[in-house]
Amino acid sequence: MRGVVGYTARQFGRAIVMPNLTPPVTTTAMAMGYRDRILAAVPAGVDFTPLMTCYLTDTTEPDDLARGHSEGVFTAAKLYPANATTNSSHGVSDVNKLTPVLARMEAEGIVLCVHGEVTDSDIDIFDREAEFIERHMRGIIADFPSLKVVFEHITTVDAVAFVESCGANIAATITPQHLHINRNAMLVGGMQPHNYCLPVAKRELHRLALRAAATSGSPKFFLGTDSAPHLRSAKETSCGCAGIFNAPYALESYLAVFDQENALDRFESFASFHGPAFYGLPVNAQSITIERAEVTVPNILELTGEEIVPFHAGQKLGWRIVD
Repeated sequence: MRGVVGYTARQFGRAIVMPNLTPPVTTTAMAMGYRDRILAAVPAGVDFTPLMTCYLTDTTEPDDLARGHSEGVFTAAKLYPANATTNSSHGVSDVNKLTPVLARMEAEGIVLCVHGEVTDSDIDIFDREAEFIERHMRGIIADFPSLKVVFEHITTVDAVAFVESCGANIAATITPQHLHINRNAMLVGGMQPHNYCLPVAKRELHRLALRAAATSGSPKFFLGTDSAPHLRSAKETSCGCAGIFNAPYALESYLAVFDQENALDRFESFASFHGPAFYGLPVNAQSITIERAEVTVPNILELTGEEIVPFHAGQKLGWRIVD
């Protein structure tokens, strides 16, 4: 963490922090401790605010979650289906067990962030997001019509259509990698572990639908990197972990897409306005300047005696942050 916080803080004034640590961040006290550790790792002179989330489990205490939110500790709560992604073994085994928690969140105005995949072994990994929509998302929206929900890191045309069909209290984030790569980037020419994340990249038709949604100008879609700083040694192994480390060049990566789609005039809203508006947060007062310039992404980043491979490693991007 100490080696990677600076990359996010260089690009963003604040970030929604995922709670899937070991052990997971399940209480207000744990979130406060994690927030303190993050702030201690922010480089001197850099203004960065971590926005904490609560890891929901089958036994989450609604009172503690509500207290954490009222005290400004929790910005949202995150639903991980058990064993859906990294460190999610403590996740929710049955969405129905969350009924008291979701009811309290709806009443208190707490945002629910969702990793939307089923985990049944008989469901193809490329179909897990679409299946989750039919099994769970539609029911959550119907049972808790006022609950604010962020469908995190969507990857399919199904998710785009679902979010677009819902009211203003349902939104989605889109990662840079899912705008750039389809499943070929993970599988063609040999296994490409640094392009493996969860949810996995899908067919080209899904990538194109995500690009259209992100650049549409709709306030229902906004930036969410899902940046996962796994070490090279943990990715290049017999059972590599899921996650793409995109934080070092996230804005440049997104901008490349908006430039290709002739939508540069919509990028500021996607990156800086839609998210705060949905969460009920003020827009950041600070600004960042990015200019057209060729930048080569390093193949490897060195940190704390280890190596990490960033998204776009070895590739050229056409944008550069002005320091």
